[in-house]
Amino acid sequence: MTALTLLFDLDGTLVDTDALQLNAYNTLLARWNRSIDLDYYQRHVMGFPDDMIFSRLFPGMPATEYTKLASQKERLFRMQLGNRLTPTAGTQRILDFADRFGIRLAVVTNAPRKNATMMLNALELATRFDTLVIGSELTHSKPHPLPYTTALERLGGNADHAFAFEDSAAGVRSASSAGIFTFGISTALSEDRLREAGAQDVIRNFEDQRLWDRLTHQINAQHDATNR
Repeated sequence: MTALTLLFDLDGTLVDTDALQLNAYNTLLARWNRSIDLDYYQRHVMGFPDDMIFSRLFPGMPATEYTKLASQKERLFRMQLGNRLTPTAGTQRILDFADRFGIRLAVVTNAPRKNATMMLNALELATRFDTLVIGSELTHSKPHPLPYTTALERLGGNADHAFAFEDSAAGVRSASSAGIFTFGISTALSEDRLREAGAQDVIRNFEDQRLWDRLTHQINAQHDATNR
């Protein structure tokens, strides 16, 4: 029987960075005397790849300019990061649980590798995951399922024996369309919006009892199947 795998988004899931991201975008947009509000950020930025984000923000701009703008935005974001970030409640608990039961772990993110590495280091979690999948390094990023199917392939996992954790509509669509049971993390979006995107369950953080009931059930089911 395939072992359980746990697949985590980063921004907004393992750590709440939405305010920092929104500020970085607005610092960039201020050059054009423009700004976006939280609702726009949640609907059109969270979880989406750079080409989709900047084509919406600058519809008349040549696509060749998007990479430069994205790089500037990421630099503005990194400038706000301290030496240590605070992980989402229950993160240490679920990672320790994974260690205890030999569960393989991945981070699956659309963040650039430099950002992702910096955040994981600031969270003191860089050594806790078996693989880091960067959507922009693949032929398709979220909301396409490829980042999640890639993570499963690297871990030797199976969608039927995996859980994903996502806070954005694009991320939920990516994981759920890969056939993975997906928990929506309600750090930014409502339960209705997360379920509409494809989340099978919605939790506030990694202390939620609904998560632990399902994890315990899955571990017990695998134990029973192994010992038949």
